[in-house]
Amino acid sequence: MSSSSARLLRTGAAVAAGVLGLLAAASGPALAATDASSGRSPATSSAGAVHGPAVVPQGISRLAQGTGRDIAITVDDGPDPTWTPQVLRVLRQNHVKATFCLIGTRAQKYPELVREIAADGHQLCDHSVDHDVTMDHKPVAYQRQQILDAKDMIEAAVPGVAVNYYRAPGGAFTPESRAIAAANGMRPLGWSVDPKDWSRPGLPAIVSAVEDKLPERPTVLFHDGGGDRSQTVAALRQYLPWLRSQGYAFTFPALTAP
Repeated sequence: MSSSSARLLRTGAAVAAGVLGLLAAASGPALAATDASSGRSPATSSAGAVHGPAVVPQGISRLAQGTGRDIAITVDDGPDPTWTPQVLRVLRQNHVKATFCLIGTRAQKYPELVREIAADGHQLCDHSVDHDVTMDHKPVAYQRQQILDAKDMIEAAVPGVAVNYYRAPGGAFTPESRAIAAANGMRPLGWSVDPKDWSRPGLPAIVSAVEDKLPERPTVLFHDGGGDRSQTVAALRQYLPWLRSQGYAFTFPALTAP
């Protein structure tokens, strides 16, 4: 099958899932874009079953997998030739697996880094083609292009490796973008702890934000792209051993429940 034919089939599946979601909404309360635990019926897609779970909820995942003292580390906006290798080195040293939310154009530019991420056993997440934080104000066709083209770019770098999550740039999800992601096997991915390392507030501020009153099974947001990430690398060096000392186990964000 040609790539254009595959795209048409996949787009059709996404549209069908969206229509089903709208029909379901007509018979009950709408699924809130920020609610990861509403218990609504998830979208299903034969296309999504190839590279992800057979059933992927449209609700935004904010909890780490597990039932106890578990935590999910997520890393956004790469890959970056300067900072991604440093983040990977710290993760290796601490025997931690994370979820990397990759920008499509950067995955296309640095495929060797995507392969290194996958080879280390980390999960892959689609973070759109070029990190347009206004996606939620754009037409559905544009949102679909940003999500599915980025998935193609990531998969081209590591054929056969699953892209199991989709994180909207800046958290700019819409019901339609969540339906498109879920129909293509990607769980919409949020976070529960944001130390704002992207703003470079200083090492003490980052560490304090991630150590203070962690919620249940937290998903923590870090960045390896978008600028100087030396503070992020330093924070991970300090934070990961601290988490182990507190009895946390490292895991990935929830895929199918809640």
